[in-house]
Amino acid sequence: MILAYVDWLVHLGISPAKQFQLMEKAVRKSLRFGLYTTQYPFDRDTEPCVEPLPQDKRFALPAWQRWPYNLFYQGFLLNQQWWWNATTGVRGVSQHHENVVWFTTRQWLDVFSPANYLFTNPEISKATVREGGANLVRGALNFLEDTRRHLEGKSPVGAENFKVGEQVAVTPGKVVYRNRLIELIQYAPTTDEVQAEPILIVPAWIMKYYILDLSPHNSLVKYLRDQGHTVFMISWKNPDHGDRNLGMADYRTLGVMAALDAISAIVAGRKVHAVGYCLGGTLLSVTAAVMARAGDKRLQTISLLAAQVDFDDAGELMLFIDDSQVAYIKDLMWSQGYLEEGQMAGAFQLLRSNDLIWSRLVHDYLLGKRQPMFDLMAWNADTTRMPYRMHSEYLEKLFLNNDLSRGRMIVDGRHISITDIRAPIFSVATEKDHVSPWRSVYKVNILTDTDVTFLLTSGGHNAGVVSEPGHKGRYYRVATKHEPDHYVDPDTWRERTPVHKGSWWIEWHEWLVERSSGPVKPPAMGAPRKRFNAIREAPGEYVFG
Repeated sequence: MILAYVDWLVHLGISPAKQFQLMEKAVRKSLRFGLYTTQYPFDRDTEPCVEPLPQDKRFALPAWQRWPYNLFYQGFLLNQQWWWNATTGVRGVSQHHENVVWFTTRQWLDVFSPANYLFTNPEISKATVREGGANLVRGALNFLEDTRRHLEGKSPVGAENFKVGEQVAVTPGKVVYRNRLIELIQYAPTTDEVQAEPILIVPAWIMKYYILDLSPHNSLVKYLRDQGHTVFMISWKNPDHGDRNLGMADYRTLGVMAALDAISAIVAGRKVHAVGYCLGGTLLSVTAAVMARAGDKRLQTISLLAAQVDFDDAGELMLFIDDSQVAYIKDLMWSQGYLEEGQMAGAFQLLRSNDLIWSRLVHDYLLGKRQPMFDLMAWNADTTRMPYRMHSEYLEKLFLNNDLSRGRMIVDGRHISITDIRAPIFSVATEKDHVSPWRSVYKVNILTDTDVTFLLTSGGHNAGVVSEPGHKGRYYRVATKHEPDHYVDPDTWRERTPVHKGSWWIEWHEWLVERSSGPVKPPAMGAPRKRFNAIREAPGEYVFG
């Protein structure tokens, strides 16, 4: 961060044209604000100086349009706008440093947003007067309770109502295989016949798998099972100090390949619909490329959910990743052998600070209201750790060097290329994804030589994927690019592709059925004769680590 600010300040200091431009903008904004301040008392229809960005909902209440609160938020937005001009467009500053400076400056500006304070937020002021300050007392008690739970390492208030295996992750199934890194869960069928090809889901190891098996009403696993699919799920072990040397190769061999071997024994003679979520999708892409190079044709289709294969435009998450930062993280992990849960969670919170930090401060601590806990929020609090070697390798090889998309990734001493993949791909991206921006996910269209069905759905990285049928307000766009078709850029694709209302799950299920061999009798649970016994009931043991 210091290097980024020094880079910006030095180049700004030797750029008189930029300095003059900023002075001019400061004068113009001051005059505009002064004119608005003097006109508004006489004309309540006076146009505001600046409108919030579409995603900024802090000043959406009508009360913000009344004096003096309109002056508070207008002054704040003008100041924020000026700082954006000051921190961007300075010639000579590297793009990465410019991004870091503006992101960090925006975080500091948000600290002083009028929405965050008692006397400058009309909603809080009104509530305080109406309740005689009782809201602040409740907020203080909420803050003390949250602080106590944090210091004691306990889950947030209400998370106890979403216990794994009781309220969430309750789809019936059995663990049919276990090694030092994964448990493989096979889910019990609910239909008399199932599609011949089973589904293997590879979640990211930075999350607990049961985001795809939350409550019964929004469980993707349950939905697929009820539509007549045989579903297998990888549950990753939460690593500890003894797992420090587990690397990307181990996650591929002990993870995806071991699961495929088990499925091939249980559902003999059938190919597999492979599904990867987030970094699980990236790992699946690497595995599929290795399999293609080796002539292993066990994958019937590949589905990538909010997963990237190119990391050049990986969004604001890249602000936390450069050579200096990766070196610091590696030093941090060296002694303990893994990255702590909270160290990663903090970065993701900063990416959506208005939604995950400041809005909570206002709602829970100043208005004194508890936001009701729900299953996705409880899952989000159930964090995981990252082993030293694997975390270092994927930060360097994928995020920093982008080896996968550039054909530089070496597996077993030889280069791999995702252009070798021939199985059809179904790629899902979400409009508001801060972790896997949809335009970055879209690059699968130019990096593969197979048919790609690309689907863009509403929502964010998690809520957009957990988008069950019947969920209000959901919509999506979908189109297939066949291998000989010409490339269409993402914005043109979005403009041309019609919008469909409803859940993308239905579209995906139909796509899977079209590429399946038809219904057959459900396979047995496990294969005891081949040493794939039913070890224990789902959700298994590793999910509790």
